[in-house]
Amino acid sequence: MKKVTIIGSGIGGLAAAVRLQKLGYDVTIYEKNAQPGGKMNQITSAGFTFDVGPTIVMMKDIYEEVFRFCDVDPQEYLPFEEVDPLMHLVFSDQSSLNLSRDLPTFISEVSRIAPDDVSGMLNFLANIYHRYEIAKPNFLERSFRSWHDFYNIPSLSAGFQLHTFGNAYKNISKFIDNENLRNSLAFQTLYIGISPYQGPSLYNIIPMIELFYGVHFLKGGMYTVVKGLVKLFKEQGGTLKLGSPVQEIIIKNKSAVGVRSNERKFFSDYVLCDVDFPTAMTTLIPNQEDRGKYTNQRIEKMSYSCSCLVFYFGLNKKYPTEALHTICFAHDFKKNVADLFENGTLPEDPSYYIYVPSKMDSSLAPENCESLYVLIPVPELSKFNHWSKKVVEDYRRLIINKIKENSIFSDIDQHIVLKKQFTPIDFKEQFGAYNGATFGLRPTLKQSNYYRPHNKFDYASNLYFCGSSTHPGAGVPIVMQSAKLAVEELIRDDKNN
Repeated sequence: MKKVTIIGSGIGGLAAAVRLQKLGYDVTIYEKNAQPGGKMNQITSAGFTFDVGPTIVMMKDIYEEVFRFCDVDPQEYLPFEEVDPLMHLVFSDQSSLNLSRDLPTFISEVSRIAPDDVSGMLNFLANIYHRYEIAKPNFLERSFRSWHDFYNIPSLSAGFQLHTFGNAYKNISKFIDNENLRNSLAFQTLYIGISPYQGPSLYNIIPMIELFYGVHFLKGGMYTVVKGLVKLFKEQGGTLKLGSPVQEIIIKNKSAVGVRSNERKFFSDYVLCDVDFPTAMTTLIPNQEDRGKYTNQRIEKMSYSCSCLVFYFGLNKKYPTEALHTICFAHDFKKNVADLFENGTLPEDPSYYIYVPSKMDSSLAPENCESLYVLIPVPELSKFNHWSKKVVEDYRRLIINKIKENSIFSDIDQHIVLKKQFTPIDFKEQFGAYNGATFGLRPTLKQSNYYRPHNKFDYASNLYFCGSSTHPGAGVPIVMQSAKLAVEELIRDDKNN
């Protein structure tokens, strides 16, 4: 039985591990933290439970596919519930919009705030769905080893049909005039850490996928996915080593032969790395000659996504919340986004996201209490690195005041009994996010598809990568797809050896 070493038990590493174990490999995962999951982690304290990072379940079929691949019933591991409304949006003029998967309901909502944009919205969704059908088989579901995998007539023809050179916001504006409605679609590129004013228009598939395929919730929160994959992995005979940081990927004669962990060497036939690609290059492969073009200087110059500041509040009061997920927009959304990607400053008037998992699952908070998660997109650490206690506390007060003004939580400050937070520094130190960039490398055209780090490493055999900084990109379902592609690349090589 051939051995595979996996570095990191984030969602990509776990998804790859169960596939490989099912295929008959002897898989060992090395995880530096005491808990598996990477950024898909969990905080428990005083009876409150919070997801650390991802909270929105989109494209549930991709989650389920991993379990079906292993010939088990996904429902035994992932108890999905559909969410409606998908999301509640609050705009700067205090108007609001509920996103719904039910088309008549959604169109009624669009008509209520922008009656002249109903046909434009339908045309937009049809247009982006058509482009998604092209992108899915040609780019999202295939990997790129060499230039001729990308530069060939079918790929170039598909790329031409995608019209990717315009940005997401401009593409939306071709169909829709109302600014609030434009922003309700545009903001979702922030899910993958890129500005809608800079990101390729293809990323408008995100709101389309939400509206067409729905949003789901998992009892126990997102960490249920991690628990389910770990359980399946162990049931299959896999080995998970927690508290086992990897210091080095051992490369000999341009081939990965194992890892060094806790000052011991562990050899294997293949190595699959789920550590953020830039971090892996700069910390796990010390000899720059083994990295090819990915020198320290090149890694530093690459473009990174925004980061996140997340506040977790335990409240000793229940609230009649309208939705599981809420977005509150800044008064000047364009300036807010510019602060993240261009100005490198903490937004004085930020947009922010509220998640209330205890609305769907009362076990996530004590009786008559609420677990509240508040995420604010902020610049990554190379642009802003002043995260003192005072800065965090001042920003917490700013956000609490905004929540009081814009939501049902009008007296939140009187009912906070637990406060925790994750800053970009925490995402860097605990989960290895380079520059604290929560979504990895920014998915610009120059850092996408063939130009994004490949699933099969170019400069050493038997070495593979998955995760948000590798092809095809960020977001939980896409990272799971990254894991699938990395496994397919490994199998392809194994068959040829």
